[in-house]
Amino acid sequence: MKTYRAIGFFLLFVISYGSSENSSTPRGCGLDLLPQYIYLCDLDAIWGIVLEAVAGAGVLTTLLLMLILLVRLPFIKDKEKKSPLGMHFLFLFGTLGLFGLTFTFIIQEDEMVCSTRRFLWGVIFALCFSCLLAQAWRLRRLVRHGKSPSGWHLAGVSICLMLVQVIIATEWLILTVVRDNKLACSYEPMDFAMASIYVMFLMVFTMGFSFFTLCGKFKKWKKNGVCLIITLFFSILIWVAWMTMYLFGNAELQRRDKWSDPTLAIALVSSGWVFVIFHAIPEVHCTILPSQQENTPNYFDTSQPRMRETAFEEDIQLPRSYMENKAFSMDEHNADVTELINRVPNPASDEIVWNFRAYAKIWPDFTNCYSID
Repeated sequence: MKTYRAIGFFLLFVISYGSSENSSTPRGCGLDLLPQYIYLCDLDAIWGIVLEAVAGAGVLTTLLLMLILLVRLPFIKDKEKKSPLGMHFLFLFGTLGLFGLTFTFIIQEDEMVCSTRRFLWGVIFALCFSCLLAQAWRLRRLVRHGKSPSGWHLAGVSICLMLVQVIIATEWLILTVVRDNKLACSYEPMDFAMASIYVMFLMVFTMGFSFFTLCGKFKKWKKNGVCLIITLFFSILIWVAWMTMYLFGNAELQRRDKWSDPTLAIALVSSGWVFVIFHAIPEVHCTILPSQQENTPNYFDTSQPRMRETAFEEDIQLPRSYMENKAFSMDEHNADVTELINRVPNPASDEIVWNFRAYAKIWPDFTNCYSID
């Protein structure tokens, strides 16, 4: 009997201990989860789970696009489509970085997380907009001249433009964290926005330059220019929205501490999906799509020169009536020429008349070989 009482007391102790642990653990999270990651599973703060799911879907989509390009790479023969592949991979890598950076704004901040946020925010966006600027340059050349810059030039321009933001972000961290001995998380929202001025310049400049991709004689590349303009337009709207909310809206609503991280995370996810839907997917589709052969004759195009009829006369047996009419016309033409020769008054010499008669004799053959429709 004492044994049963001891077992019952032990079960009650385990149940009471588990209930006390569950009361301190957020709903939806495990018992061993660190408090830093509670927003990844907390059902009471559903924004973290939603953003986590949307960002994870973006990661899978971006990886799938990169895999498609890798698989189709040996089958891409068109030079104009093969040259920007390095730039496309850089852009997809930057888009993948946007979705990955979203998770740093879902988890709770510490010194390492804050330093990662401050450095990678501007660098990843600078990489994406640098690739879009290089794409605008490429489309401008294709629309006007039909030739694309080399792949090394496109990738080099993208990397060089990104390195400017790397220098800016590094100096910002050194000046605030190392020199002033401030915490990486103790920065004002205005400082965070000011550190992204170069990214804003890239975005606006690329938007203005992309309109020139619609002016040129090679019309098949203008669809890519339209997709580029739409991508930049929605990107500018997202940046205006998150900066307004991050700098002024959260403070006005007295939710600055609670809504700052969700605001930035939503901006990252939205920008990433805009890049994927309006730029990455159309470009990958255009790259793997087989090119139309330029030398294929279009029999419905009336602007092309007609072929000579004499090319078919040797192979095709024409009707007898057609040949008789043609022979009659040639005899009539020879008679006219002979009559013209006989009417020549007082020729200078018999040699000139003989030469003229010889030329007249071979004239029908000459007109027959070089007839122009």
